[in-house]
Amino acid sequence: MMIYSSLLFIYGFLPISLVIYYVCPQKLREYALLFISLLFCAAWGVSFLLFIGAYCVINYAGCMITKKLKGRGKLAAIPCMVCILADLTAIFGFRAEFSARFTDMLHLPKGFFPIGISFFTLSAIGMLYDVYRGRIKSDINIVRFALYIVYFPRLIMGPVLRYDSFAKLIAKRKTGLFFIGRGLAVFVKGLAKKVIAADSLYMLYTAVKSVDTDNMAALTAWLGVIAYILCLYFTLSGYADMGMGISCCFGMKLPQSFNYPLFSSRIRGFVSKWNTQVVLWFRRYFLNPIASFSENKMYKRAVFAAAWAMIGLWYTFSADGLIWGAVTAAAILVENRLIAKKTQNFTGIFYTVIFAVIGGVFFSSSNVKEAFRYLLAMLGGGGVFADQLSFYLLKSYIVLILISIYASTNLFRNMLARAERTKARIAIELISPMISLLLLMLCTAFISYEGSSQMILIRL
Repeated sequence: MMIYSSLLFIYGFLPISLVIYYVCPQKLREYALLFISLLFCAAWGVSFLLFIGAYCVINYAGCMITKKLKGRGKLAAIPCMVCILADLTAIFGFRAEFSARFTDMLHLPKGFFPIGISFFTLSAIGMLYDVYRGRIKSDINIVRFALYIVYFPRLIMGPVLRYDSFAKLIAKRKTGLFFIGRGLAVFVKGLAKKVIAADSLYMLYTAVKSVDTDNMAALTAWLGVIAYILCLYFTLSGYADMGMGISCCFGMKLPQSFNYPLFSSRIRGFVSKWNTQVVLWFRRYFLNPIASFSENKMYKRAVFAAAWAMIGLWYTFSADGLIWGAVTAAAILVENRLIAKKTQNFTGIFYTVIFAVIGGVFFSSSNVKEAFRYLLAMLGGGGVFADQLSFYLLKSYIVLILISIYASTNLFRNMLARAERTKARIAIELISPMISLLLLMLCTAFISYEGSSQMILIRL
């Protein structure tokens, strides 16, 4: 598969893409980016290329028809709603349990899945809504719109951007060796997160999941859920960083999606720092429009809960996702009402981590019943706090877990920021390229040994 962490992409597609882009004249580079992005889609199969092409044409047509009918009152809502319903059908159809039947209905190959559909569908829906509301100020042409949907550095892990924001990034591109160097450094950092941290933690998680939950020691259960949460974080943030790095190489600075959420001092802070752009999208296009119909506080709280339920459903199309979203909304509302603003950070971090752990159990479980069984095992339901397997896993992975926990905080970033304000800045600038090269070599060795670094845990 053509994912950012594959050797084919790192040593083949990415360098060739940069050559194509920088060889092209400045005025043709937008077309070059679209061409490269379509090649990336083609690498996932001709079926995906045809699907994404048809998707762009249908949604572009919906936007243009909506724009033309804008002066005719509610008539403009018809093409807008038709396309939005088609987009929602696509995202739920491909991600639901009956996705195989949905694929057959569309006469697509068996096992077909449009990579990144969760992200480019949100982009398309937001675009349609903004066109209907008259918020689009930038020029809408088929090339830029198609690039907005298929731009390959944000296809796998976002971020979700408004069309106007994306158009500004295109217009303000800054290119050159400096941006290529900075982008490659960010890319390697994300690659290391995925290949070194996430994939190793996934081995611990799968080892724990192979144990019968009813007979699982409490320590083993805790190790499993900690490994899952860290693995999920490093997988998602790793791909997000790789996308940001690739985009920087082309002179475009994408906004950050993950802002060190795991040890936030508030639940609201945790969820807003985890995939930030997705949370902002739901706030802009779901929460705010629906909440504006009434000033009643109970109504607004119900809409708030519904918005978070939809976010949970977006992450994982299952009852577990809905439950997680509803519980998240309830936890934030209770926190806002009962927790004093002067509560010490340590107290906030403690209950936020517990909340993240419980959420991790629901996301990692195949159904609600299994999630509650796993929570019971964490509380000692198996009758054993620790056994031989627990101590073996702890001894084997404790160093990795501690390093991963430290790397998931902003402590190292803050230390570097302070060092750069001193005389150590020159040493850091000299050492950084060597560290990036060493990490790239290490990641290459890991990928070569394992065959490839596959995307795990979620289908986006």
